Amino acid sequence: MPLDWLDDPSLMAPPRAVRVPLEDGGFVLRSPEALGPYARCIGEWLEHWAARTPDAPAFAERRPDGTWERLDWRTTRERVGRIAQALLDLQLPPGAPVVVLSDNSLEHLLLTLAAMHVGIPVCTVSSAYCRLTKDYGKVHGILDALAPALVYASDAAVYGAAVASSGLKCPVVFGRGAETQPGALLFSALPEKKEGPGVRQAYEAITPDMHAKYLLTSGSTGQPKVVVNTHRMLCANQQMIAQAWRFLDREKPVLVDWLPWSHTFGANHNLHMVLRNGGTLVIDEGRPAPGLIEKTLANLAEVQPTIWFNVPRGFDVALPLLEADPELARKVFARLRVIFYAGAALPQATWERLQALARKVRGDGVWLTTSWGSTETSPAITSAHWRLERAGVIGGVLPGLELKFVPNGEKLELRVRGVSIFPGYRNAPHLTAQAFDAEGYYCIGDAGFLADEAHPEQGVVFNGRVAEDFKLTTGTWVSVGTLRVKVVSALAPLAQDVVVTGHDRREIGVLVFPSPAAAGLPPQELASRIAAALRKLRDEGGGSSQCPARALVLAEPPSADAGEITDKGYINQRAVLQRRAAGVERLYAGGEGVIVAD
Repeated sequence: MPLDWLDDPSLMAPPRAVRVPLEDGGFVLRSPEALGPYARCIGEWLEHWAARTPDAPAFAERRPDGTWERLDWRTTRERVGRIAQALLDLQLPPGAPVVVLSDNSLEHLLLTLAAMHVGIPVCTVSSAYCRLTKDYGKVHGILDALAPALVYASDAAVYGAAVASSGLKCPVVFGRGAETQPGALLFSALPEKKEGPGVRQAYEAITPDMHAKYLLTSGSTGQPKVVVNTHRMLCANQQMIAQAWRFLDREKPVLVDWLPWSHTFGANHNLHMVLRNGGTLVIDEGRPAPGLIEKTLANLAEVQPTIWFNVPRGFDVALPLLEADPELARKVFARLRVIFYAGAALPQATWERLQALARKVRGDGVWLTTSWGSTETSPAITSAHWRLERAGVIGGVLPGLELKFVPNGEKLELRVRGVSIFPGYRNAPHLTAQAFDAEGYYCIGDAGFLADEAHPEQGVVFNGRVAEDFKLTTGTWVSVGTLRVKVVSALAPLAQDVVVTGHDRREIGVLVFPSPAAAGLPPQELASRIAAALRKLRDEGGGSSQCPARALVLAEPPSADAGEITDKGYINQRAVLQRRAAGVERLYAGGEGVIVAD
């Protein structure tokens, strides 16, 4: 697809920005475009498309036998209404959420939409807390904090033990195996209810500031925080995105998506984009991992989506298979208007490989873009809604938001204020107060700077997490986020990811998670190639803060159970450093396996 459409203002908002200087040397960036009207609540989107395009494809997932179960908008609304009636009949305690413990599925979707349709908040908890461990302490702590009105999980054989040992007194619903758990309900019984007038009454009583969802932060530094997401936040944020991506009002998005609904990227950004614009979402049972990425690529080739959302690791894992099979790549890229990455910074090497592949299989490049935000911002704060030449720019500020740049050491700390910013953490007034500055800006903890000081409309460049950065013993600051991306690109295709070390050390080091390409190399050759890449980085200049002097290739892949890798597929730097402290000591002590640039 030629990229000329990016220059059409009817399809894509042109980049614009207003910069307001502040006395402390910082400034505020905002869009000159006013935010347009948005829906009262999530359910308005479903009501709209069920009436306007009832027969259009809405959602689908693959059955165990390989066939598809598909829902149009009319059927989706009918089932949501029946399940909502079942929830009302259970007379659940007001204010308590419906909690989902399992992965994306049509049952998960319908239950979530039904609860929100009648004003019951929903919280999806990462399935990893039950599925990847037998130590249920963390999920029990989460359930205690949430005090759910009802708990759902897809399969009692997988989630039953975690639920049974939790001490919960609320109704429990399973998609399969409910008969093995005393008192549990079977999900298929819920849509057997007939929708009554109470569903409409509850729907019409929803106000924009009512709680729609609770999402959990990653919890890498302790128990996850419970982030309040209101209907206003979520509906306003989709309006912001639609004003930037104007083509959404003309072309319904078609997605094949695995990103978990326990995170804001998969749930609030992607799923809600389909809901707001009446598109189609095919639930992908694949993942960015060997043995599962093949399922994702098969689904992409069959459905041929218009937008491909993923985290950088997802593209890294998919690329070797696509590069080796041009016909598969041709099918995957056939209808793509957008390749969108978020969740972590994209290495430039990955950017270049995606563009090269697009040119090879369809004769033109593809629009690669990104956005930036967090669980607390529902999620998009910025959008790169114009043609980009390379990775790094996270876009311009969306309508309805103000982005403040505050001097903080050698960086500009980013803070944001506006209609789509969360009101606080649930039942945690102290944490809520700490999250905002005196002017009501949310302190997100990231840093950034303008791509072009003279032209603020050219967007913001991400400059890492303020808390991740550290000083060498020389007093030099190290920007971990930006250096990580630089090193992964320099080591391509040998590194799946790296973790930056050097806090209170004389020089920077990196722990390297090797890629499949590296696994096939003799250790001596791998070490030689990594050392050469580190020397090349040093020779390109940048000083000690941008040039790792040593590396250690890790034999064990990142552990999801230990929190080293999230279910979105990105590395938790802090968790890796804590768990592999012995490896860091070995890296600096020298000896067998340690690779040095010199």
